[in-house]
Amino acid sequence: MTDSRSPIELAVFQSTMHSIAEEMGAALRRTAISPNIKERRDYSCALFDAQQRVIAMGDHMPVHLGAMPMSVQAVVSALELREGDIAILNDPFAGGTHLPDITLVLPIFVGGKSSPAFYAASRAHHSDVGGMYAGSMGPAREIYQEGIRIPPVLLMRGGSLVHGVHTMLLANVRTPQEREGDLAAQIGACRVGERRILEVVAKYSPQGGLAKVEALTNELIAYSEHLMRAELRQMPAGSFSAEDFLDDDGVTDTPIRIAVTLTFDPAKATAAIDFTGSAPQVQGSINAVFPITWSACFYTLRCLLAEDAPATAGLMNPITVTAPPGTIVNAVPPAAVAGGNVEASQRITDVLLRALAKAAPHRVPAASYGTMNNLTIGGIDPRTSTPFTYYETIAGGMGARPTPDGKGPDGKGIDGIDGIHCHMTNSLNTPVEALEYAYPLRVRSYSYRPNSGGAGSARGGHGLIREIELLTPAQVTLLSDRRKFAPYGLAGGNHGATGRATLIKPTGESTELPGKCTQYAEAGDVIHIETPGGGGWGKGRE
Repeated sequence: MTDSRSPIELAVFQSTMHSIAEEMGAALRRTAISPNIKERRDYSCALFDAQQRVIAMGDHMPVHLGAMPMSVQAVVSALELREGDIAILNDPFAGGTHLPDITLVLPIFVGGKSSPAFYAASRAHHSDVGGMYAGSMGPAREIYQEGIRIPPVLLMRGGSLVHGVHTMLLANVRTPQEREGDLAAQIGACRVGERRILEVVAKYSPQGGLAKVEALTNELIAYSEHLMRAELRQMPAGSFSAEDFLDDDGVTDTPIRIAVTLTFDPAKATAAIDFTGSAPQVQGSINAVFPITWSACFYTLRCLLAEDAPATAGLMNPITVTAPPGTIVNAVPPAAVAGGNVEASQRITDVLLRALAKAAPHRVPAASYGTMNNLTIGGIDPRTSTPFTYYETIAGGMGARPTPDGKGPDGKGIDGIDGIHCHMTNSLNTPVEALEYAYPLRVRSYSYRPNSGGAGSARGGHGLIREIELLTPAQVTLLSDRRKFAPYGLAGGNHGATGRATLIKPTGESTELPGKCTQYAEAGDVIHIETPGGGGWGKGRE
């Protein structure tokens, strides 16, 4: 650490920066239009310093947050930003994750300086960005089929909207009014961050203003690195390997291997993460770009630290990540990547935790449900005669887990939580009332899935059952996994139940749906989804 003159002062600064990112998220949520952002909270906000190092994140989406520094870096590399500008991008091969995640980056200028002192960024999942499939989350074969691809460009110049960019974007989506409203909410969130940062600089003006804030920023980043290195010094020396599989890519039935080796060097307080041996990138849309893999590594290692540890760029300074280009964990153009953000990210996390469990068996839970169970429905709303696109990720069972001493109540671990979003997603469900109000859909049932959590001394969390009836003809798309390879148990615990989905006709006839598919359905059809349960932990009692 640098010479912090006051740990209390640094703690106050950390809380201030974190609260700004949280306030940005609250502003985005309150002013957004779509249920996906307003209700499900599928967004993230963060602050960055002049070197594009993250200094504060809201408690939002892990899969977004770990990748956002690369978006800011891509913007700074591509554009000359001036006061009043806001950049926009979603290109997965230029700092993005997948096309529905649109990121805005606002440079913050202080004291008339010619270059930004900070950046505020907001990322939100838009329920449609064009492409072949309503909702932009289908089984595409190349990125050009997935929607409009936005490299880093200016959405606002000098405080005014760049109408050409704005108009072109809205002309290529199915729900332009909703997209316009959500983009406006993102702009507002970035401006909240700008306003608050300027207030912080003004607050420290008696102590040097910007220079003082920059010094505290450097201390905060160094403190994060210090915490991570202290944790790495406690890890056992050596290499720990694991593998797991995605079911398929939706094009062939071939399982897709993700392999990792974690190497800890406690003497140097470093760690290396190597995904060599993972499968080549595939035809289907579940390829992950490098920012996704980086996010999973950031999230997994962040979980080793205390909850109040600052999530800054310093956490990854002692870590190296190797992900061979052209593989499922570092896809290159023109790979389709919509599902990489949601499905491959979850499996990468599962593999990292499985390897980590070999190094620290009493600190790692069994596998959670391991898929975001993406459901997209799109068509024409008969109430308005305009297009609608509904998108949701559906929760499942959390893996059972040990306590720090390896024992829980009555000598057991701790049961997994039923029906909760885990790991790379931190979203909520769309409330039934909001869903039925916004879309021509009816929720027929919503409940826990009995006996889906893996058995053990501690039981894995149960998955969910969700049934949605179509009130109008629509295109239904699934991007999900854990249909063949069940969520694993640990320490002798059993695996959780795999997921399944069926299409039920009004006659009662039902058809099992593949995990990755799209098809047109009629009014009265019901989509029945059962999500996986979490793995069990510990051997069950005799």
